[in-house]
Amino acid sequence: EAMGVRLRLSQTIGSPLDSLLVDAGADSLIALALRAICDRNSRVITSAGTYPTFGYFAEGQGCAVHEVAYREREGVLAPDLEALARAAHSHQARLVYLANPDNPSGHLHGDEAIGALRHALPDACTLLLDEAYHDFRTDFRKDPGSSVAEQVHPGVVRLRTLSKAHGLAGLRIGYMIAEPELIGVMHKVRIHYAVSSLSLAAAEILLDHPDETRQHIQDVIERRNRLAHWLRALGADVLDSATNFVAIRLPSSQLAQRIHGELLDAGSLIHRPPHPALGHVLRISAVEDALVPGRLAALDRALRSTA
Repeated sequence: EAMGVRLRLSQTIGSPLDSLLVDAGADSLIALALRAICDRNSRVITSAGTYPTFGYFAEGQGCAVHEVAYREREGVLAPDLEALARAAHSHQARLVYLANPDNPSGHLHGDEAIGALRHALPDACTLLLDEAYHDFRTDFRKDPGSSVAEQVHPGVVRLRTLSKAHGLAGLRIGYMIAEPELIGVMHKVRIHYAVSSLSLAAAEILLDHPDETRQHIQDVIERRNRLAHWLRALGADVLDSATNFVAIRLPSSQLAQRIHGELLDAGSLIHRPPHPALGHVLRISAVEDALVPGRLAALDRALRSTA
């Protein structure tokens, strides 16, 4: 039951021990939540263009997936919380999925907005919060357990990972925060021994040395700010981000596709969402290599020509 990791998480974030479950990364936790909460033909709601793995897993389980458009205006590209709530009622949904901070836009909905969304959902509808980028938030650095984001709420399941801020992507380990009764159900239907002893040991070491993680987070945020500043100076439509990446919105999907292809040909791996609704978005990780002069030359040229 990953007792060592759960004890450390409970002490670090302040969530009760019996509200925590450890599994093989955020993707496994998404699949587990769907398996425990939804039946075949259950209706689930998500945003059109958000993290696609949720949709793949939901469809694979036989759920009916309903998408709502992002809220898009100057300076903002974000999941539309009001539209998600309306769709949950109109489709009598069993579950609503929300990545917060969002992937791929980087937008963060604050705790008050998340609470309002939960209260706006049908009583029988679970809010599945994918908080893979939670550690890069800068609005909750308080005492353990003092933030709404660390507390257990009825009808809310939070998923987090040690892949991003902690650097354990290859070892596949993450955790869930939910009501103890639901956690008990999850334990029954999860794949047992999915997390290796090596992954558990590495997680315990990292959780025992939080200063290392905090420094990494600070370094990522500093690079993210530098990258956003450079892109804005070129005239890019840079979206505010609470993650380890920066997203830019281009005038058209065709331009984004061309730039993406040129960057790939040049050996620069950046992400373009596969969903047509967000085909005009490019997501750039805040790594030092992205700041090397000339590394993103195709993007530099395109932004200068359209400025």
